[in-house]
Amino acid sequence: MATRNHRAAAAAAPQPANRGAARIAGKQKDAAAAGRPNPTRPALGDIGNVAPDVLDGGIKLPEGIHRPITRSFGAQLLKAALANKNAVAPAQPVAARAVTKPARKVPAKNIPRPEQAPKENRKPSEGGAKDPEGNRKLSEGAAGSSRFVKKDGRKKHVYTLSTVLSARSKAACGLTEKPKPLIEDIDKFDGDNQLALVDYVEDIYTFYKTAQHDSRPIDYMGNQPELSSKMRATLTDWLIESHQRFHLMPETLYLTIYIVDRYLSLQPVPRRELQLVGMAAMLIACKYEEIWAPEVNDFIEIADCAFSRPQILVAEKSILNSMQWNLTVPTPYHFLLRFAKAAGSADEQLQHMIYFFGELTLMDYGMVTTYPSTVAACAVYAARLTLRKSPLWTETLKHHTGLHERQLMDGARMLLRSHATAPDANLKTVYEKYGAERFGRVALHPPAALCDLV
Repeated sequence: MATRNHRAAAAAAPQPANRGAARIAGKQKDAAAAGRPNPTRPALGDIGNVAPDVLDGGIKLPEGIHRPITRSFGAQLLKAALANKNAVAPAQPVAARAVTKPARKVPAKNIPRPEQAPKENRKPSEGGAKDPEGNRKLSEGAAGSSRFVKKDGRKKHVYTLSTVLSARSKAACGLTEKPKPLIEDIDKFDGDNQLALVDYVEDIYTFYKTAQHDSRPIDYMGNQPELSSKMRATLTDWLIESHQRFHLMPETLYLTIYIVDRYLSLQPVPRRELQLVGMAAMLIACKYEEIWAPEVNDFIEIADCAFSRPQILVAEKSILNSMQWNLTVPTPYHFLLRFAKAAGSADEQLQHMIYFFGELTLMDYGMVTTYPSTVAACAVYAARLTLRKSPLWTETLKHHTGLHERQLMDGARMLLRSHATAPDANLKTVYEKYGAERFGRVALHPPAALCDLV
């Protein structure tokens, strides 16, 4: 019991702050006096909980505190000493502070001009310091932003006397509104129609206008001793009638006439075989364009058995070999589709009239050597002239055809003459076809006078 009380009294007694230091110094002094190292065990480092800064005098106990300085207690004393040191040190000037990262300039958007900036009632503490005269000084950031605005801001519009007079003159003439585009977008309603090929239609017709120069028929009547233009017109009239009886597509008819003219440009044909050439040409065109093409026996029947099956097949092979099997060519019907749309797709009567003149071009031998795009443009121009459309040739038609009115006068004059003579002509298939109710009886419309052509 006495021993326990003695230990408690010894622990409660105040201990000197340099007790550990004195003990370590005494051991080192004894070893040095002996002049020999300790062979039994190596010297150990400090494993106590007394802070090493005490030995160096880095930490001093405050007055009135007498206790051993442990590591945790030393850390608290060191932290308090650093806080007192920073509080006493004077603040560094702004210019001496190190800027680690430059501030990124943010472009000012919709910054009001000085004359447009709203006035705000701000307290002196919010807007920066004032000079001795009471004027507010701009802060460093505000000055930088004002320089930025001056550099990138838009130039102020100045109304001079000339601009004011020009504006008043335009207003007096009714030119204040922007003029509407003269070229109409004819494909604006076909954006959802995948068959219209709106994204590629311009490129397609650009290619057609280039490809129409290849594989063209020539003026072949000089090389056909037994044929004449009237015989060709008779064959064309019969082919148009046969086309109606078979209920074929328009592309088939135009391709048939092209094959006939192209073959007659390459090979001389006897008079007795001219109809055979027409039958073989329509058979080829049907196989190329139609889904359900007529058979050879159908052509034999429609020709009143004038030719046999082997004759038709031999003629078909001869035509294909002479043309080198090249059937992919633009015909006037391809351009009629595009030009009629540019002329006004909503006008049904105009559409029928255009196709009426288009088939009249097939009957006329004088249009054989004309390019298909020009033939189609002449048909559109003649149709608009017959129906007295104004203007006759719009900017939209000029854009899509690439032709002017003066380039269409000769072809339009030929078509108007054919229309005027159609009621009394011997070959009336086209006239009777477009005089029916199905096509709006456009053929019965009074023909335009030739004097209307300028």
